[in-house]
Amino acid sequence: MAPLKVEVIVGSVREGRIGRAVADWFVERATANPSWNVSVIDLRELSLPQDFSDSPATDVFRQRIGRADAVVAVTSEYNHGYPAALKTAFDSVKHEWRAKPIGFVSYGGISGGVRAVEQLRQVVAELHMVSVRQSVTIHRVRKQFGHEPYGVDSIAIDASEKMIRELHWWGSGLRMQRASDPYPG
Repeated sequence: MAPLKVEVIVGSVREGRIGRAVADWFVERATANPSWNVSVIDLRELSLPQDFSDSPATDVFRQRIGRADAVVAVTSEYNHGYPAALKTAFDSVKHEWRAKPIGFVSYGGISGGVRAVEQLRQVVAELHMVSVRQSVTIHRVRKQFGHEPYGVDSIAIDASEKMIRELHWWGSGLRMQRASDPYPG
């Protein structure tokens, strides 16, 4: 079977963000699985239009999501919610999201971004995606990612291993299902 194509989306575009470091940490863990082909979509670098109009960036994003078997959103939590750039990304394409699993790696202060993920689960359900049960939360992110080497706690490490297994199961199964019987939605 061909490797699972997994797109990791860095949701924060703010100056001074730590999201790219969190995404890189997750990618390192995910690429340890030889049956995964992992790529990163950094929304800061992509610059999707805010009005959802067609653009070269939108076309690239649409193609990459269309080819993906699974998606991981790396999200911060701002004011008990997710970043606007991440919502713009979800709203910029439509059919390409359908019947694909998604996992979440969230980070923030004491809550670790869980409130952002709770809201995002509602968004992805409307896009006909399958949100895997396990997520990764990085609490007090600056203490864990503020310096190298990163001091990621064992809870996040364990959660990442579980989420990777769940995403693999859903991603493999849904890829076969989409190939044999296209999603009706």
